[in-house]
Amino acid sequence: MGVDEIHGAAARLLGNEPNPFVESTTIRFDLPRSGEVNLRVFDAAGRTVRVLLNERVAAGPHQTVWDGRDASGRQMPSGVYFYALKLDGSAETRA
Repeated sequence: MGVDEIHGAAARLLGNEPNPFVESTTIRFDLPRSGEVNLRVFDAAGRTVRVLLNERVAAGPHQTVWDGRDASGRQMPSGVYFYALKLDGSAETRA
């Protein structure tokens, strides 16, 4: 039995807008239940650029903005970035 079968439906990343982005992008996601959420942005090499959320979040629709900066506040160069959403044991990734 998988994690999703034990806890119910998985968290869903609903995409980001605008994509591609110039200064910032809004990442939307939906949680089927409350839980510990980790939302991070990472580069093509798998290095974490910035953690956007790492806290307990209520069920329902949510959105957060990534301003294109790394954890130190430096503007990241243009390129392809990925983001991953983890809710308890389930995860989803998008570019």
